[in-house]
Amino acid sequence: MNVRANRVSEQMKKELGDILNRKIKDPRLGFVTVTGVDVTGDLQEAKVFISILGTDKEKENTLLALAKAHGFIRSEIGRRIRLRKVPEMSFEIDNSIAYGNRIDELLRDLNSDQ
Repeated sequence: MNVRANRVSEQMKKELGDILNRKIKDPRLGFVTVTGVDVTGDLQEAKVFISILGTDKEKENTLLALAKAHGFIRSEIGRRIRLRKVPEMSFEIDNSIAYGNRIDELLRDLNSDQ
């Protein structure tokens, strides 16, 4: 990834966090954290990695809410970052935080057994 793509990626991550927490009023949207954004080198596509707290049903509802608000999110990003063409976004659940928590839990269990 080139320097410009990295800058756009970081700026999108910051702005998406703000948009998801403050602008979208959909009740299906749970507690969402943007953990990362991968932008292609030509700035045409972006994978947005999100972490969602809650049950599987709440995660599914959150993804539905994000799909419904996709156009609004994209237009807000376009206004805030001022790119000629706003990258096409796809949202993916990032399970790395849950995975890290599980490893911590296992390590704590090992230490308490000793």
